[in-house]
Amino acid sequence: MLSSSVTPNEKRKALRAGLATDTIQRFPGAFTPLTAPLIQELGFEGVYSSGAVMAAELGLPDIGLTTLSEVAERGRQIARMTDLPTLIDADTGFGEAMNVARAVHELEDAGVAGLHLEDQVNPKRCGHLDGKEVVSLDAAVQRIAAAVRARRDDDLVIMARTDIRGVAGLDAAKDRAKALEAAGADAIFPEAMATLEEFEAIRSAVDVPILANMTEFGKSALFTHQQLQDVGVDIVIHPVSLLRVAMGAIERELGLLAEAGTLERAVERMQTRARLYELNDYAAYNAFDEGVFNFEVPGGRAHD
Repeated sequence: MLSSSVTPNEKRKALRAGLATDTIQRFPGAFTPLTAPLIQELGFEGVYSSGAVMAAELGLPDIGLTTLSEVAERGRQIARMTDLPTLIDADTGFGEAMNVARAVHELEDAGVAGLHLEDQVNPKRCGHLDGKEVVSLDAAVQRIAAAVRARRDDDLVIMARTDIRGVAGLDAAKDRAKALEAAGADAIFPEAMATLEEFEAIRSAVDVPILANMTEFGKSALFTHQQLQDVGVDIVIHPVSLLRVAMGAIERELGLLAEAGTLERAVERMQTRARLYELNDYAAYNAFDEGVFNFEVPGGRAHD
């Protein structure tokens, strides 16, 4: 009720422990805070907070228009709803080195377990679109070094994302991954890998964990968790999947409402009131309320 029963540091330790195992860590994207407890209930290892999803919810393209305060607040909302670690998309760090340092502090305070910073220029693009540009190696390294230096909790996971594969090829991605690891990155997020062999090549290039982004309609095929684990991937995210599922359903049922004037035919496909109350822990709030505010009115006239 109200908040996670697990401290942010415990979640950060859990993320690090999970990345140290031989089992791939599965992080579906929570497109609203309410989806976080569902992800936990279904046995996943963590929750992802996607910058693309947050931009979409605000009616914005994913080109770096969201602000640090907006991202931190959504991270806080999601992290408080689950005992699982939350990994959050920090885009390009909202500026350069000093901005990156402040972003790390804000996201630490929000309770996330880890964050990733990318090496695109501003305005950035979705990682699976063409026409991306990346910053110089020195600038990319500086961002990660600033983040590592700024963190106050050594267990916070600082992950480096590189988009250079789509700009300069796989060999460039391997070289940059090595440099980002040397700058202190705890894990590497090689964006838009085309094949399992490319993931395997990044795995061979670095000693830290690597992440696979399984986003629909992107550059990567939708490999299974087992396929990714077999080539050495340590963590997989499904950043936009739940938003796409939900928005697809919303569009279909809105069409039905416009056509039929009622959603009676859709009720059997809806989440029930009882299930909603389970996910937002309505019973616990009710019990707490009764325990705090209920009282017996004493008999007779009250005296000072």
